[in-house]
Amino acid sequence: MSKRTSEASGQETVQSKPGKPYPLGATYDGEGVNFALFSENSTAAFLCLYDSADPSRETARIPLTERTELVWHIYLDGLQPGQLYGYRVDGEYDPKSGYFFNPNKLLLDPYARAINAPVNHDDSWLGYDYKSTSDERYLILSKEDSGPTMPKSVIVDSAFDWDDDQAPSVPLHRSVMYEMHVKGFSHLHPTMEESIRGTYAGLGSQESIDYLKKLGITAVELLPVHQFTDESYWGYNSIGFFAPQNTYSSSGMAGQQVTEFKQMVKNLHKAGLEVILDVVYNHTAEGNQFGPMLSFQGIDNRAYYHQVGDQPEYYMDYTGTGNTLNLSHPRVLQLVMDSLRYWVTEMHVDGFRFDLAAALIRTDEEIGRVSSFLDTVAQDPILAQVKLIAEPWDIQSYQVGNFPVRWSEWNGKFRDALRGFWKGDDGQAAETALRVLGSPDLYANDGRSPANSVNLITAHDGFTLNDLVSYNEKHNEANGEDNNDGSNDNLSWNCGAEGPTDDEEINALRERQKRNFLATLLLSQGTPMIVMGDECGRTQHGNNNGYNQDSEISWMDWHWNEKQQALFDFTSQLTALRQEMPILSRRKFFGNEQVNYVRPDGQEMTSDDLNNPGTHCLALFIDGVRVTEQTEDGQDIGDEQLLWVMNAFWEDIPFMLPKIGRKQSTWEVVVDTFDGKVNPKTDPIKGGHEFTVPARSSVLLRVK
Repeated sequence: MSKRTSEASGQETVQSKPGKPYPLGATYDGEGVNFALFSENSTAAFLCLYDSADPSRETARIPLTERTELVWHIYLDGLQPGQLYGYRVDGEYDPKSGYFFNPNKLLLDPYARAINAPVNHDDSWLGYDYKSTSDERYLILSKEDSGPTMPKSVIVDSAFDWDDDQAPSVPLHRSVMYEMHVKGFSHLHPTMEESIRGTYAGLGSQESIDYLKKLGITAVELLPVHQFTDESYWGYNSIGFFAPQNTYSSSGMAGQQVTEFKQMVKNLHKAGLEVILDVVYNHTAEGNQFGPMLSFQGIDNRAYYHQVGDQPEYYMDYTGTGNTLNLSHPRVLQLVMDSLRYWVTEMHVDGFRFDLAAALIRTDEEIGRVSSFLDTVAQDPILAQVKLIAEPWDIQSYQVGNFPVRWSEWNGKFRDALRGFWKGDDGQAAETALRVLGSPDLYANDGRSPANSVNLITAHDGFTLNDLVSYNEKHNEANGEDNNDGSNDNLSWNCGAEGPTDDEEINALRERQKRNFLATLLLSQGTPMIVMGDECGRTQHGNNNGYNQDSEISWMDWHWNEKQQALFDFTSQLTALRQEMPILSRRKFFGNEQVNYVRPDGQEMTSDDLNNPGTHCLALFIDGVRVTEQTEDGQDIGDEQLLWVMNAFWEDIPFMLPKIGRKQSTWEVVVDTFDGKVNPKTDPIKGGHEFTVPARSSVLLRVK
């Protein structure tokens, strides 16, 4: 053991040992802490300790002298949880060669389990001379010390009493997912204890759990909770892949956020609810060469990021954020895999949705199904136990249907087809017919199931369901970008007036269209995803890009009118029906003998009918008698015979109900979006008789 004294005079002396290069990060063992930091191209590294009572005060700066396999490491005796720390890393500052080392900048540990303060912005965090007026000012090294203002990494004790916590392990095909924002969901909750609104504790509260259970949700899919920079309300600007976002903690930022997150998961699991994290491993918050030096850029820019081949001072930007993380580097791949395993083993989460997942499988030149990331995930025994969902595109590539067998995908083709169909666009019938059957054209030939299609109508990115049927154009003025941000191609229809209106017919049509979308989402094969607030008609007033709206625009409004309550009731009844009728969420694709589409005259649809641009009505007959499949507990899946009519035409359509079997069958209405009812008490209708399906409505019928 040796005594290591920091370089700055007057700072404390620290007892040290060489330590170990693994595990990476800061590991507390009850007696002290082992620190390990990978940096391939650096020439020196320093561990800096800070005063927890005055985080601006550096108490020790310790040169790291031990280096094994390009990992700097040291063990310090006596350090306790709550200790603040960071790194300074030295080497070439030669941006033209892709090197940005600057020991004047304090850096966050890539493996930090917690971060002690919000990551906002301070000019001192910039690694270059920001005061220069040169267009190439990033070439000039900044000598300003960022230590006093830079957030610090925190030593965390991982101990937590999980009791008998068990993962709910809901089968994918029986899942109903709910995409939500931790803060936005409960921030305005009227009865929740005020101190926990908008926090992990708020999401884990009984009020939240009761609501989610009543809605029929099986899994919450949380917008990013990895520590991010605070200019992004959504959280898609990560800087700490192991650290829970500290501003969502009601109990503190000195490690308490870790415990509060774990308690939230424990509470949700006890209620049978899974927790899925939206994770952003495709880029970081450091941006391009003009961005702040927070961690990776200063630790080893050339290792962590994809760079332009012969101009490494610039970044390959497949994400629209300035940089792309380089998962083709083994240590960067290790970082991501370690992070994923940490959230499963230590934080007990049940799965991940990967933002812009196409960017994760890129090399510097190309994209493909075979990548080190996909191969590593496929072989990992821990990740084999959880749900993996890809957002299968980035800003340059659309990969829907192209991920491997273990992966589910956000199905953008389902979203676009159903938006166009219910909007009344021509030529949507054939594709819609495939999408509601679980997209067999995308997933049936590679070992996947209908459940691998995560069906969505809306997402955080774009219009809410209410706004989808209320606006033709985006209205993003509140974002401060002159309405230039956000997509211009929304496949939306305002039903006759832009925004709120007093026209009763338009408002009635809008409510019906919302029910049409929700019914289609929850009656289709595949895994449905509802977006926070769509079940009650939450509006963003036409804003389709609320990424920076930490305001009423993005928060859940819990004060509902009669129509909003009715929509919630309708949605919760649909989720209950989906669970009661396993044939609506099969593990396998329907065979040709089990389903067919029929015309209003009762005859089977031909391919010419489906491909006719003027076809705006689809009727799917499901013959459960021909389906042989068991539920998870070994029971027969059921033999319901169903007729699902989706009339997107602007006029009523008389429909000839099929005769089933030798006896004249009798049909009963199960779902009616025109009246907004599930299992209404209506008179039975005999097969062979006409049944009028109202304009722009959907009806599910069942043989009695």
